[in-house]
Amino acid sequence: MRQFPNGVSIHPDFDALCSATAGRMITKLVDVQSRRGEATVVLTGGSAGIAVLAAVAAAPARSAVDWQRVNFWWGDERFVAADSPERNARAAWQAMLEPLGVDPMRVHEVPSTEAPGDVEAAAAAYAGELAAVAEAEELAEGFEEIDPRLPRFDVLLLGVGPDAHVASLFPEMAGIRTTDETVVAVRDSPKPPPERVSLTLEAINTAEEVWLVVAGEDKAGAVGLALAGAGPVQVPAAGAQGRAKTRWLVDQAAASQLPERLLESGN
Repeated sequence: MRQFPNGVSIHPDFDALCSATAGRMITKLVDVQSRRGEATVVLTGGSAGIAVLAAVAAAPARSAVDWQRVNFWWGDERFVAADSPERNARAAWQAMLEPLGVDPMRVHEVPSTEAPGDVEAAAAAYAGELAAVAEAEELAEGFEEIDPRLPRFDVLLLGVGPDAHVASLFPEMAGIRTTDETVVAVRDSPKPPPERVSLTLEAINTAEEVWLVVAGEDKAGAVGLALAGAGPVQVPAAGAQGRAKTRWLVDQAAASQLPERLLESGN
C-alpha cells in the first residue's frame, strides 16, 4: 500500500483494498467505542462496498468490536422491493450484518416499495427517522450538534461510479444540486433502477470521516478528476468531505489517472 499526505491510499489490487479497508473500519469502531460506547456507520452498496463488509465479517479482529453497539444507516438505497437483489440493505445483511449478529433495531433501512407511498414518501420517512434519532442522541448525550436533523456519523462509506457519482447523486442532476435538505428522492437515475433515495451532499459532509472506496480502471477517470479539484456538480465525488478526515481508498487500477502532483507528493 502507498499512503499519500492528503488521505489517498493506493492498494495493489481489489482484495488488498477490501481487506485493508475492513481493518481500518474495525480499528475506527474500536476507537469510537472506547471513547463513547456507541458508534455509527453509514454503509454503501456496490461491489467494493459489499466486499468490504464481507471482509469485516471474516476478519479475525471483528470480535474487538461490540457489534450490538454499532448503528447502521445507508448513504443511498434503490427504491425496490425489500427482497430485491438490487437492494443495498439486502446485500449488507447477507455480507456482514447477519453473520455478525447485529441487532436489527440498530439497522436503519430506507423504506422499500412495500411501504405506503412513492419514492418521495420513502425519502421523507428516512429523513424523519434520521431527525428522530438525532433528537434522541442530543437528549441522551448533550453533544454539540453538527446538524440537528442528523445523528452523528462516525464513518460514512461511499463508492464512486465511472461518472463520478456518489451515493445516488449524479453529475448535473437535481440531487447533487439539492440544498437545505438531508435526503433527496431520485426518480430519473441514469443507471437502473431509476428510483432511489439518497442522502444529500450536505448530509454526507456532516460525517466525521468520509471514506471513498474505489476499485477498477473504469473508475480511474473519476478518481483523477475528483482529486484534481473538479466542482461537485460536475464531479460529485469531488464534493464529499468528512469534517475531520476524508480518505480515498483505491486500488492500483483506479489510481492510474491520479494527477502527477499527487503522485509526486507520495514519493
